[in-house]
Amino acid sequence: MTGVGSSGADGPGPTSAAAHLDEHAGPTNVAGLVLTPGAGADRDHRTLVALEAALAPLPVLRLHFPNRDRGSRAPDRPAVAVAHLRERADAWADELGVDPARLVLGGRSFGGRMASLAVAEGQPAAGLLLLSYPLHPPGRPDRLRVEHLPDVHVPVLAVSGERDPFGTPDELRTHLAALGGPWCLRTVPGNHSPQDPAVVAHVRAWLDGAGATAGSSD
Repeated sequence: MTGVGSSGADGPGPTSAAAHLDEHAGPTNVAGLVLTPGAGADRDHRTLVALEAALAPLPVLRLHFPNRDRGSRAPDRPAVAVAHLRERADAWADELGVDPARLVLGGRSFGGRMASLAVAEGQPAAGLLLLSYPLHPPGRPDRLRVEHLPDVHVPVLAVSGERDPFGTPDELRTHLAALGGPWCLRTVPGNHSPQDPAVVAHVRAWLDGAGATAGSSD
């Protein structure tokens, strides 16, 4: 695993750390991005909104989980959340007229974890975006959420704050190595909710090398 320069708050630069299995292996022929929020948040979380604006004209679907439709902030059980994500991703791919395998799936914290579970269970995807991945609960590094990672074979970008209590950069480097496909970790200043400009810059850079297209069909 090779270390390279990563970003400060305003975008790629030489000051903070990044690690990767394959720096250049991103998704290809991307037709859209599905974004999901963290536990208790909804589709209008600031980071999801910022990504949609920055990535235009690439189609972006921001969605929340069924708990928000019920008016609850308590997260759904993983089985419910994953089934919802898979159903919505397939339906949106049909609306776009593309194969679901041309969509990148991802999200923040709980949402990214649910996207990773969906891909591990066989949901077609061009890639997986993990923003502030909750590797473990704060203060409980023994309760890892990694059992499914070897079953994820698509390209993965993880972006996380340097002081994230849900997983330090060193912990993420160690455990993301279990992924079954190429992956890249970018660390940015901040905690579990880093500022959007640095996060957006890394996502754009990853997708810019992916041949992303705006709503084109097979």
